[in-house]
Amino acid sequence: MLEFRFDTQLLIAGHGLSEDEIFDYIAQNFEGDSLLVIGDEDLIKIHFHTNRPWEILEYCSSLGDIHDIVVENMQRQADGLKG
Repeated sequence: MLEFRFDTQLLIAGHGLSEDEIFDYIAQNFEGDSLLVIGDEDLIKIHFHTNRPWEILEYCSSLGDIHDIVVENMQRQADGLKG
């Protein structure tokens, strides 16, 4: 059984975005692992393993326009099923 079931990925489009601030906020406020926050002031890519992807989506949508959202169930993939 995986500790964190959902691989959550998305893009945030906005203005004045900060990789460091977003990384720190997610790391301090949400349970998960494998966090990546990459981009610039106008576009950020998020990658995060969590059991509550909707919380990440809600937070990121407060920062800008979220798109290219992918939430994959890694436990199903590990079990040989479609994610």
